[in-house]
Amino acid sequence: MRRAYNVIYVLHLYEAATPNSGLLASFDPGGGKRLKKIRLAIAGLGNCASSLIQGIEYYKHTDEKECIGLMHYDVCGYRAGDIDVVAAFDIDARKVGKDVGQAIFAPPNCTKVFYPEVPRKNVEVKMGPVLDGFAPHMLNYPEDKRFIIADAKPCDVRSELIESRADVLVNYMPVGSEQATRFYAQAALDAGVGFVNCMPVFIASNPEWARKFQEAGVPIVGDDIKSQIGATIVHRALTQLFKDRACVMDRTYQLNIGGNTDFLNMLNRERLKSKKISKTEAVQSILDVPLNDDDIHIGPSDYVPWQKDNKVCFLRMEGRIFGDVPIDLELRLSVEDSPNSGGSSIDAIRICKLAKDRKIGGPLLAISAYTMKHPPVQYPDEMAKEMVDKFILGETGDLENVKACQPQAVTVK
Repeated sequence: MRRAYNVIYVLHLYEAATPNSGLLASFDPGGGKRLKKIRLAIAGLGNCASSLIQGIEYYKHTDEKECIGLMHYDVCGYRAGDIDVVAAFDIDARKVGKDVGQAIFAPPNCTKVFYPEVPRKNVEVKMGPVLDGFAPHMLNYPEDKRFIIADAKPCDVRSELIESRADVLVNYMPVGSEQATRFYAQAALDAGVGFVNCMPVFIASNPEWARKFQEAGVPIVGDDIKSQIGATIVHRALTQLFKDRACVMDRTYQLNIGGNTDFLNMLNRERLKSKKISKTEAVQSILDVPLNDDDIHIGPSDYVPWQKDNKVCFLRMEGRIFGDVPIDLELRLSVEDSPNSGGSSIDAIRICKLAKDRKIGGPLLAISAYTMKHPPVQYPDEMAKEMVDKFILGETGDLENVKACQPQAVTVK
């Protein structure tokens, strides 16, 4: 059965450009101090959070020429190093109660350590609610590979967000944590904190949640973080290439294996539903006519402990070129999984804070399309990048004549 993908979204108003709304920002004329900071809260101190925090410290010591992996070195006065972690939540006994700078290196984290000199942050990791953040099958695996639930009372997350004066909350809950993600989304709403949903639980792309964030005047970016050069973005690029070169794609698969807790968690296939939808729609949206369900398979395939945070993707595309002659394309991609999404997270965090500064609420369409697999509206990646630049500059682009705050159904091709 061929499927048309309907995505509901909420449009938001853009404010007029301000004197400091260019891609590059001014410095403090009174002595070289940075003008702005972003106060960040993190839900889930796993491998992705470890890479993000290492990256924030790493980019404090790089100049514009060495700033690899970010959309822009400077976004309206915000650089990667201007992000300060002010609150953190986890459920693991080896992290709760520890300083954030220590907790990101605790087991079961296994990602590459590219900046070991992360200083103490004087921010204690607080116990969050467990809810569905722990998959029972993990109990069958060694403790150094899985979560160990801390014997501690969950904190009041809303109060912690308010007391820490957080600007943005980034969500790194495990895949399949539907209840936990909704809990943190609601906490962000209640505290008036911007929300960056890096996980495949549909919040920004859900019309009810989109309306809540719109009405509260709270910006949200989501859903499901897209890596810098990952399986999804490569699959999308090759699908676009087939389309641009008038090649018909008949069928495709994307198989992924890895050895981190994310892949261990996803051995429970019940937790994979939204992840498969997110990754599949990211590719299907490129096609004029979506493939039949039987002709496309995308998703995590197995857990290989010795691979740790290294993810290996096996991709195959079958199609037809001139004269109806068959063509097969096979690709193997090997990449450290968590650092691969760090740059996208930093870009999403900075744009979310920029929207908060401009008093823009609701789903941020441009940055969501650029950094997320399942945004409210799918756009070609090059168009999404242009839209983000227009947003940074305070320009309205092609959305200026669309009535703001009106939910609309869009068929994504």
